Amino acid sequence: MDAAIGKAELDAEIVAIRHDIHRHPELAYEETRTSDLMAERLAAWGYEVDRGLGKTGVVGTLTRGTGTRRIGLRADMDALPIHETTNLPYASVHPGKMHACGHDGHTAMLLGAAKALAEAPSFDGTVHLIFQPAEEGQAGARRMIEDGLFRRFPCDAVFGMHTMPGYPEGKLIFRAGPFLASADRFDVTIEGIGGHGAVPHKTVDPVVVAASTVMALQTIVARNIDPQRPAVVTVGAIKAGEAANVIPAEAEMRLSVRSLDPEVRMALRRRIGALIVAQAESYGATARVRLHEGYPALVNHAKETAFATRVAEELVGAENVETNPAPLMGSEDFAYMLEELPGSYLLIGNGAGEGSCMVHNPGFDFNDRCIAIGSRYWKHLVERYLAKE
Repeated sequence: MDAAIGKAELDAEIVAIRHDIHRHPELAYEETRTSDLMAERLAAWGYEVDRGLGKTGVVGTLTRGTGTRRIGLRADMDALPIHETTNLPYASVHPGKMHACGHDGHTAMLLGAAKALAEAPSFDGTVHLIFQPAEEGQAGARRMIEDGLFRRFPCDAVFGMHTMPGYPEGKLIFRAGPFLASADRFDVTIEGIGGHGAVPHKTVDPVVVAASTVMALQTIVARNIDPQRPAVVTVGAIKAGEAANVIPAEAEMRLSVRSLDPEVRMALRRRIGALIVAQAESYGATARVRLHEGYPALVNHAKETAFATRVAEELVGAENVETNPAPLMGSEDFAYMLEELPGSYLLIGNGAGEGSCMVHNPGFDFNDRCIAIGSRYWKHLVERYLAKE
């Protein structure tokens, strides 16, 4: 994407809002300042504003003409519990909190589209702009749905967008079908018999059990799952003992488990639980396995993805659009919205090459030049979806 496309259309007001949100990050379900700002701007531009869904969520509604079609666009607002190291003039003023995943940019892009749609409405129908809390592991999308999001604001289709470092600035990326993985967590407690490190034969060492279990778990993907169906089993934490000469009575493990297929997800759950219990028993220990169900796989609908792709090609040219990339093993709670309604989720390139920093990194910053591109895309998508018939 030619950076000049974005630079030429930067809206100083929207960029300033993005910097303000970045400077004042708020964690899941704490986004009161951000939602106040969204509500104030939307109301000033003539939107009907509703608040409180998902605790801190905001929905702005704009209707034009007599059309009956309705489209939903979603942006997430929450930050991460990470200490920022960018040293930017608008860096976080709250230690241990930062917008390390670009949600400040997502919010700004949707707000920019809101402003443009209000100033030059050329559509026939209703647009619902959904500013969602708590995407980062707290399922804000599900909570908004449970609070009646799509009952109160019915949509024929819903769309979302996320920044992605490693792709050229402003490039728009689409994929029909599974795009992002489900994500479950397992907490495991292995109970053995503690004792002195000098007499291990009088103990049942949970550290040895845990070490053996880590290796055994890797055989699940290698030998129990079809190699053409992606899956990941990661042991991210092991905690046991304090002293070198003491065998502890207990060890704890935490696992992250991801897949793109509901059948694979269920198979992983069954096999992980059975393997851990059996592995512990083979050493004379016992194991408690607790599943924490995470987000489902994000699956884009074919018709809506094809439409969204065509809109992008019309706007920025086919050379600035990528289709059918490999799925990603990250997760996203927009998946819940796509389980409720047809729709699609796309990526926008944040920049590639030297200096490109991945999300969830203390040095990450959303690329301001993407705001104009993303806002223009949202506006064009609404106008095309709600074109007068």
